[in-house]
Amino acid sequence: MYVAIEGIDCVGKSTQIEILKKSFKDAIFTKEPGATKLGEKVRELLLQSEVKISKKAELLLFLADRANHIDLVLSQYKNKLIISDRSFISGIAYARNEFNKETLFDLNFFATSGNFPNKVVFLHANKELIEERLASKKLDTIEKRGIKYFLEIQDELENTLNFLKDKIDFEILKLDASFSIQDIHKQIKEFIDD
Repeated sequence: MYVAIEGIDCVGKSTQIEILKKSFKDAIFTKEPGATKLGEKVRELLLQSEVKISKKAELLLFLADRANHIDLVLSQYKNKLIISDRSFISGIAYARNEFNKETLFDLNFFATSGNFPNKVVFLHANKELIEERLASKKLDTIEKRGIKYFLEIQDELENTLNFLKDKIDFEILKLDASFSIQDIHKQIKEFIDD
């Protein structure tokens, strides 16, 4: 089974994944972008660099990483539990108003060879929680875009999940990121075990 943990920065995805590693010791844990050497370079280029990159080039870099990730990581472990920090869903949401959703879906279908998550955990936060968590960290290039940007992306993640309901067969668990860490973990674990 392939499970994706989705949500904007600061909703607790990384925290939950660290706890899940203790509950699912035999699972494969991965992330997008950055799980492969190519992904590390793409992530570095997009998040740390001051290099000017067009929206189309950015999309194609993410798609190249996603294709590589599927071929080198996910395909190798398709008979195991795979838990990923983000997936193609974030890719579509972050590309939001730049490209047509149908085109984005088709490009991602090509890049992933149709390997999509079976289950998706969507961590959702209110404005106050996001502001509080952003204020307590050193911001990367994406995070410097601000709270309004993150709220728009969060809305777009939800829109993307609704859009995908007619496209692929998967289950969604939406959780409030302001719940306690242990309560969120308990619900995610039950969702994966079910």
